[in-house]
Amino acid sequence: MALTTNLSAQLASRIESRVAHVAVVGAGYVGLGAAVQSARAGFSVTAIDLNPERVAKIEAGESYIGDIASLELQQLVSAGRLRATTDYAPLREADVVLICVPTPLTRNRVPDLTWLRSAIAQVAQHLHPGQLVALESTTYPGTTEEEVLPALSARGLKEGEDFFLVFSPERIDPGNGTFHAGNLVRVLGPVTEACREVGTAFYAAISAGVKVVSSPRTAELAKLFENLYRAVNIALVNEIAILCDRMHMDVWEVIDASASKPFGIQVFWPGPGVGGHCIPLDPAYLKWKAMEYDLPLRFVSLAEEINGYMPDFVVQKLTRLLNTRHLPLRGARVLVVGVAYKRDVADVREAPALRIIRLLLEAGAHVTYHDPLVPILSLDEPPTVMESAPLATERLQALDAALVVTDHTAVDYAWIVQHVPLLLDTRGVTARQGICAPHVYRL
Repeated sequence: MALTTNLSAQLASRIESRVAHVAVVGAGYVGLGAAVQSARAGFSVTAIDLNPERVAKIEAGESYIGDIASLELQQLVSAGRLRATTDYAPLREADVVLICVPTPLTRNRVPDLTWLRSAIAQVAQHLHPGQLVALESTTYPGTTEEEVLPALSARGLKEGEDFFLVFSPERIDPGNGTFHAGNLVRVLGPVTEACREVGTAFYAAISAGVKVVSSPRTAELAKLFENLYRAVNIALVNEIAILCDRMHMDVWEVIDASASKPFGIQVFWPGPGVGGHCIPLDPAYLKWKAMEYDLPLRFVSLAEEINGYMPDFVVQKLTRLLNTRHLPLRGARVLVVGVAYKRDVADVREAPALRIIRLLLEAGAHVTYHDPLVPILSLDEPPTVMESAPLATERLQALDAALVVTDHTAVDYAWIVQHVPLLLDTRGVTARQGICAPHVYRL
């Protein structure tokens, strides 16, 4: 027990004095943010990523994540606080290891832990006494104890005595100018009491506070629930939007009226679908795990069904609007305004615009897009590479319809409305800006 106390106390002391070295495995949206936040807090950080292009950009101080400024990255690299490599060797010297690799789904929508298991194997190979390992990747309840812990323990080291293991889910909201990693409380699920002490020391150093829960499983489920809460409520308003369309009512007016009540309601807005890494994928992670307990999550499944249908609904509504002008969708010239999954970010992962464009192309429409943050767009089905088209009066006037899918603030929607013959707004930006015209329609 004395050795345990010494190891945990020594590591906590190194963390509190900022002499601990932090290694981040995976330098994507989560990993690079974790690396920068740790370096901001005064730690020496090594980002490890198998993509040599990412590593080269980090070393050059060039950010590829919208919420991380290249200037700050350059300053951290120049100061020696942050470096990047494709080599796992720095894990041998690391005091803290953050695992931030992707956790996607297979084509059959079951958890794909390929990257996670590969990262765990490397961390286990380089594990040494007195090391904190934290899993930050979003995953199903049980992953930390069922996947990470056995691999780390296989070499004979003991959790809570020789090494310390926690799960602390990322809390990233791209494009949010108010809340960021530095001013948010982090949830911490420790394996043992000693793991709690060391994990709390680290996350208290890089965040606004720490909410400790009883186990990694609790923290893993809490992360999924945060996103499921949003997914279910978005599905609710999306279904009301479909109903309002059939009843010839304005869903934006309905929700705005409901929002005037100062209690009992939290407003969510409809849209063309859900995107990003969290909301489209997290329900499948929990549904897969829930089946182990013979509990089909019917509420969650219904939310997935409704949100997944929205791109189809958008194309169907556009088809109806074109038909009122005696125009078929086949051959129609359609401009998609905004392809990122949310406002003011460049992220197109799982973006509803991808399916909308695919459906339009399959129907025979001539599709172009404009997105000031996404200059190039690659589609898998059908294999297509598109470039963002500049907005010009002649180009807009030659269209049959424009479709607002992502409401970036840099776009002049009033100017677009002046020149297009038909506009379908799936985000309500025209309502927010008070833009009214006979040829403007909303979801």
